[in-house]
Amino acid sequence: MRRADVLRWVVLDLLDGLRWEARSLRRTVLGEEFATGRPGFVPVVLVPGVYESWRFLQPLTEALHAAGHPVHVVDDLGFNGGDIAEAAERVRRSVDEAGVGPASGVALVGHSKGGLIGKQVLVRHNADGRFRQLVTVNTPFAGSVRARWLPLPALRVFVPGSPLLRDLAVATHVDAAITSVFSAVDPVVPGNDELPGATNVRLDTVGHFRVLSDPRLHEVVLRALRDGSARAPGSPA
Repeated sequence: MRRADVLRWVVLDLLDGLRWEARSLRRTVLGEEFATGRPGFVPVVLVPGVYESWRFLQPLTEALHAAGHPVHVVDDLGFNGGDIAEAAERVRRSVDEAGVGPASGVALVGHSKGGLIGKQVLVRHNADGRFRQLVTVNTPFAGSVRARWLPLPALRVFVPGSPLLRDLAVATHVDAAITSVFSAVDPVVPGNDELPGATNVRLDTVGHFRVLSDPRLHEVVLRALRDGSARAPGSPA
């Protein structure tokens, strides 16, 4: 792809992020009908990225539900600007309080920071095997060099080598339950690479946000959920 085309797609991607941020200001809730799916389809809990509401994941939400999956969001996360460890606790608590899915058959799907929260759930809050798998989209498992330039506390965690990223990196016992999907060119997380031990899928797309509306991503996520191991990754002893 020519450099001019890449720059064009990067601009469109950032505009798309702003558009979804504006839509999120309406603070609408996910309709109750999405919590019901077809028999045999794994329930999915969606976890958005930093400063995102679930609305960023609306196209993916609709695709998952249309395919038969019950879909749930964690309203307590709000715009997801808080601590990752605390967010992971909220995800687990929300799933328990809502009685989502069977005892060992819930899948997590996280965008960007949401993928880090999802891995934290698998590492710290899955001793009973409640969560069977995690699918991440453009998640900075190794951090982002962009974070060095940003003073906001919610973004400093993405500095490569941060304590939380180091802790998650050494927790390799859950990586086999993760499918990491990432764009070929991601202006927010440049150089995003494969997560060792996980199933890695590189999409021929440009962008951090626009990919969420891409049918190719929806197909990959649905395939991962269909093929995902029913063996839950428990927390280390």
